[in-house]
Amino acid sequence: MSSPPCVMFGQVVIGPPGSGKTTYCLGMQEFLTKLGRKVVVVNLDPANDGLPYQCSVDIAELVTLDDVMDGLKLGPNGGLIYCMEYLEANFDWLEKKLEQFKGCYFLFDCPGQVELYTHQNSVKNIFAQLTKWNFRLTAVHLVDSHYCADPAKFISVLCTSLSTMLHVELPHVNVLSKMDLMEQFGKLAFNLDYYTEVLDLSYLLEHLASDPFFKKFKRLNEKLVELIEDYSLVSFVPLNVQDKESMVQVMKVVDKANGYCFGDLEERSMEAMMSAAVGAEFHFASTLAVQDKYLESNTKTVEEEVMDL
Repeated sequence: MSSPPCVMFGQVVIGPPGSGKTTYCLGMQEFLTKLGRKVVVVNLDPANDGLPYQCSVDIAELVTLDDVMDGLKLGPNGGLIYCMEYLEANFDWLEKKLEQFKGCYFLFDCPGQVELYTHQNSVKNIFAQLTKWNFRLTAVHLVDSHYCADPAKFISVLCTSLSTMLHVELPHVNVLSKMDLMEQFGKLAFNLDYYTEVLDLSYLLEHLASDPFFKKFKRLNEKLVELIEDYSLVSFVPLNVQDKESMVQVMKVVDKANGYCFGDLEERSMEAMMSAAVGAEFHFASTLAVQDKYLESNTKTVEEEVMDL
């Protein structure tokens, strides 16, 4: 009787350029290694050179963006799409590379082109193939936290996150990265939990209406907000990759999403199991702790904003 196939857990780290994907992979690799996990980092970004982390599988061995742009005379966006399609056509190469690391925990560092996760199907098909190979993956979608300081950009980020969640079709965790730099680009209009839990977005519309440029797009913004709230899927986990408590919070949410915390790869106490399964109360308390640590206490609650209006 043949043994059941080995289940492998991991994260596919996605997000726009500059959101901190490679830094996240480095930090999470070091963090999980100290916890005793055998971590393998897979670079799936053909434009990513000079990797700071220990890379076990590198797409550069198969194809690089520079070679594609030079050989096919494509721009960076078209080149990235070609590279992902080329990887999709060479699944046997990827499978051969990955099968050397059975029983390990995987971090997939993915390209930063947004269209790959909202419109184009190659990356989606690659993730689907990994699932067929018995990978249990969570999509960790990094978003730069400073977008919260601009209502228009935050609504845009929400739309992109929602589109990515629906297109990628994996358990999904949205992360606000670079929390320690959040207020360098402006102060928040509300407390941090308003943005992480994506509360009543109508209050953001009031801020947009005060801007002469966005005032004429009021109806469009209302419809975008309605779309986001109708799906009711988007929320965020705050992250500072240099803060241990912040990394623990993200790890627990990811482990719950892909089922790692319920597996048998390492001994887990009942206390750890319970802490990983905590819902909104855990997120709320953690968000308040992040706000106290990184943000000035001059933001308003939604109730205070209503009183001002």
